[in-house]
Amino acid sequence: MDAENRHYLDASVGWMGLGNLGEAVQELNRMAPEWAHHPDVLEVRWELHGRQKRWQEALRTAELLVDSYPDRCSGWLHRSYCLHELQRTLEAWNKLIPAFDKFPKEATIPYNLACYACRLGNIDVAKVWLEKAVLIRGRRAIKAIAVNDKDLLELHATLHEW
Repeated sequence: MDAENRHYLDASVGWMGLGNLGEAVQELNRMAPEWAHHPDVLEVRWELHGRQKRWQEALRTAELLVDSYPDRCSGWLHRSYCLHELQRTLEAWNKLIPAFDKFPKEATIPYNLACYACRLGNIDVAKVWLEKAVLIRGRRAIKAIAVNDKDLLELHATLHEW
């Protein structure tokens, strides 16, 4: 990416960090059209849609990330997160399962699968996936996140035993 367009992208991220999503969008829109599908631009666009709770648009962006950059873990996670936010948790689960083998060192994948399993009422399956996340990132780190996660509400008693 050339310096001018990198500047627009960085400015967009900066505005987002300041909470000014309107300015962040304007900076992205200043970029040359040939950079619209660059993975870093798609990541920022996904973040903007997510912060605006525009899950359908965020889903389209995440799907573009997965299709165009399948070796980038974030697209897989973003897509399933959007599906979950759109109340399509079973679909989120099904779309994320293949990512576990593709990205075996990414703890967020089994963690999110645990969340989706829990929300689908599969508590025993959720426990298995949470343990897989623990094997990657460590019990202390996973517990710190999980104890406040509403998607894992049914596992909170188990987490206190850790």
